[in-house]
Amino acid sequence: MLYVLTFHVVVALLAPTVMRRFGRRGFTALALAPASTAAYAAAIAAPVLAGRQVVSSVRWVPTLDLSLTFRIDTLSWVMLLIVGAVGALVLVYCAGYFSPKAAGNGRFGAVFVAFAGAMAGLVAADNTLVMFTFWELTTVFSYLLIGHYSDRKPSRRAAMQAIVVTTAGGLTMLVGLILFGESVAGGYSFQTLIAGHPHTSVTTAALVCVIVGAASKSALIPMHFWLPAAMAAPTPVSSYLHAAAMVKAGVYLLARFAPGYSDNRTWLILTLTLGSATFLLGGYRALRQHDLKLILAYGTVSQLGLLVLLLSAGSRAAALAGLALLCAHAMFKATLFLTTGAIDVAAGSRDLRRLTGVGKRVPVLAVAAGIAIASMAGVIPTAGYVAKEAAMDSFAHGGVAAGGAVAGWLLFAVVVAGSILTVAYGLRFWWGAFASKPEGAGRAAQAADPDEDLSCIDPATIKKPGALLVIPPAILAAASLLVGLLPHVTERILGPYANSYPAGDGGHLTLWGGLTPALFGSIAALGVGALLFAARAPIEAFQRRIGSPVEADYIYRRFMRKLDDFAADTTAFTQRGSLPFYLGVIFSVFALAGGFALARSQGIGRVRLFDSFAQIMPVVVICIAVVLVVRSRRRLKAVLLAGFGGYAVAALFILHGAPDLALTQVLVETITLVVFVLVLRKLPPYFSDRPLARSRWSRLGIAVAVGVVAMGLALVAPGARVDLPVSSGIADQIYSYGGGKNIVNVILVDTRAWDTMGEISVLLAAATGIASLVFLRRRTSQIERVEDLSGPASNVNVWGGAGVNDNAAALRRQDAATTRVPAGSKPAWLRAVPTLAPLRRSLIFEVVTRIVFHPLVVFAAFLLFSGHNNPGGGFAAGLVVGIALVIRYLAGGRYELSDALPVQPGLLLGSGLVLSVGTGLVALVTGNSMLQSVIWHLTVPLVGDVKIVSSLFFDVGVFLVVVGLVLDILRSLGAEIDKQGEVRS
Repeated sequence: MLYVLTFHVVVALLAPTVMRRFGRRGFTALALAPASTAAYAAAIAAPVLAGRQVVSSVRWVPTLDLSLTFRIDTLSWVMLLIVGAVGALVLVYCAGYFSPKAAGNGRFGAVFVAFAGAMAGLVAADNTLVMFTFWELTTVFSYLLIGHYSDRKPSRRAAMQAIVVTTAGGLTMLVGLILFGESVAGGYSFQTLIAGHPHTSVTTAALVCVIVGAASKSALIPMHFWLPAAMAAPTPVSSYLHAAAMVKAGVYLLARFAPGYSDNRTWLILTLTLGSATFLLGGYRALRQHDLKLILAYGTVSQLGLLVLLLSAGSRAAALAGLALLCAHAMFKATLFLTTGAIDVAAGSRDLRRLTGVGKRVPVLAVAAGIAIASMAGVIPTAGYVAKEAAMDSFAHGGVAAGGAVAGWLLFAVVVAGSILTVAYGLRFWWGAFASKPEGAGRAAQAADPDEDLSCIDPATIKKPGALLVIPPAILAAASLLVGLLPHVTERILGPYANSYPAGDGGHLTLWGGLTPALFGSIAALGVGALLFAARAPIEAFQRRIGSPVEADYIYRRFMRKLDDFAADTTAFTQRGSLPFYLGVIFSVFALAGGFALARSQGIGRVRLFDSFAQIMPVVVICIAVVLVVRSRRRLKAVLLAGFGGYAVAALFILHGAPDLALTQVLVETITLVVFVLVLRKLPPYFSDRPLARSRWSRLGIAVAVGVVAMGLALVAPGARVDLPVSSGIADQIYSYGGGKNIVNVILVDTRAWDTMGEISVLLAAATGIASLVFLRRRTSQIERVEDLSGPASNVNVWGGAGVNDNAAALRRQDAATTRVPAGSKPAWLRAVPTLAPLRRSLIFEVVTRIVFHPLVVFAAFLLFSGHNNPGGGFAAGLVVGIALVIRYLAGGRYELSDALPVQPGLLLGSGLVLSVGTGLVALVTGNSMLQSVIWHLTVPLVGDVKIVSSLFFDVGVFLVVVGLVLDILRSLGAEIDKQGEVRS
């Protein structure tokens, strides 16, 4: 199964390239991905149909006992077959549906394949947390598919509505899964979870959470409204997501839990109530729709309610009927959606009031849709008829886990009533889509809605759809008919799942069960449904007149509006735009909480103030610098004084025997000072002039309290230790497992490599955020180098500015002839210096830059490759290269920075992250845990024994990320601001 999912990932990544190369014909190639799911299901059919389970497992996160375990039984096998077969047919259909010139086909194909893979993983996963991961992936991918037409407001709103509702339900479901895993089942495996199910309040709470998640995904009331709105998506999306795949996820989840928990009274009350109400409401709302897709959408809502009703009732007979109906629904509803898309392409409309004569133009579609409607309505000999007969028969014989005959007959009446509505809106769909309407029908509809153009479409203008739009729905319709003719084969396939229900041992799938209540119920549904269709005009007028007292969509929109208002009011109260206020609140809470903890502590033990008198000097420097910083009125002065404090801390590290930390502190402090100076160019030179007399004492009090509490916690915390520190013996373990003597570096790249991975990801996000705030143009634009200048370099005016330009104008004119960059000239050091205004140049600094740049780069290489055993590492090496780039930038301006490293920062950032992740994957290939170091011992001639540790490459990735971050900061806060200043001047 893992290979099938991997194949989906590969195809999804290649989809944009395939679509660019082959156009819309590429959809047929993409169909291989879901087809592989169906092929896998076919390959394992024999053991599954024999009642056995096919299990495959791969270790994922061993510390959490989390594995990628896939367990295929009858239920998941059926879902895999549906997801794969229907998905492949829909992708083939897309090749005829989308325009060859349509934008975004590559993105659509990639997301569609990714969704198909996520859905396959969802139904095959045995671990509930893994299942939830795939569940949320389907939510994200469905959001992208529903909002495919991003330039249309209805599509964007429908996508947002769908993701909000399903995500909220998914998070609620996660709570239930965690309750099950930690408190009820003692594990997260579905098999363990279903096997033991004590009746406790925790079990009931967990079941309620799971039902909420399933209801949100499968559009049960009151969360049903997102599904009709999602019809703004392309029709292939509606056919796959909203007929065969995503909306089945909630039904699948309930079907997975039902064998173990259907005897829970809360479970029965909720699922049977939600299923019955959704079944009836969806059918009722479908009777008044004019858009063919909306008829099918509300019909889908209705059928999902019936599926939940059957699969949650808790009896073998109902479960057998429910799983049979699940298969039938995938076939007939996908057929009808695909038919609707073909009609839309052929006639240019989905409004049944305007369509006429379509059946004569496309008779194959009319026949396919007729078979699908017959199956949906329960007409013999289709698959839908067999399933609904079994459903009615199960409830007529009390097919409920608890409640007896009364509950069974009540549900029998619900199924009959819902089936009447199904027949009525099914006939409405087929008549509206294919019938030849009288000439006055369009004028009558126009009179009812004078604001819309409802004139009937001329049948002569209807184009015949291509074969790719006709063959997929025809195949599905034929399959629906074939499955209906072989009920005994279907029962033998689905029987193992139905046998897992504890209640009852009856129930069969058959074309003829005799003169039973189910037969009379089916006849009544067909007859009364036909009468409702005949009376469609007065029924529609009646529905329009009484309306709906409470619309779920209206409640959702009002709730979201109120939520936005509440968020805005809360933000206005808490986010006042005052940084001192925010810091004051944070520090006050810290002082109070920390002070309370200190007051309850056992006091401070013996304290040694210093080890040597040399440690006093850095502390004195820090204290003086802090006092001067808070008294400084000039921003630059405060920044430089704060830097003194940082360098003094580095001195303390040196005196305490931590050269690695001292080196890192010095480098970070240097880079931080440069960033501060670059930012200060855009700020006033002095701090605010507003009087601070009233708040001075409160600020001082908060500062003193925080300082005292922080100092107290630093003294108390070490003495409060009761267990052996984790650092004991870590040196030997670090060398044994990480292969290095530098404890700090090995911890970063091996022992806590996951933390480092998260930190470099944060660095990448920070660089992206900085660039997005500064760049007025695309950050991926061409890098401007000095040799690209068309005129004299002295005319560029980097770091010019008012006054400087005027004073230096004569000098620049004199240098114009000598500072032109000759074409084809050899590379020269600091070629961009002539682009600076003369008064901004420093000869001494330029000479120093020429001397120190290369040694700094060589020193960085030394730190990078020796950091595993000596002070250094990728982080320190990256900072050294960053300082070298800073020097080049300060010496020669933005063109010199581009000359020093003419690559995009994003390339370095992305390459570093990919290299670090790739290093972690190497460990998996060698049979170790993710990011665990692998050590190779080699013998090199003339060199001897050489030891290579895989974490070195992880460190190289960290190095690239740090260099990319510094380069991005210099390009954003330095070069880009310089360019903006040049444009304004």
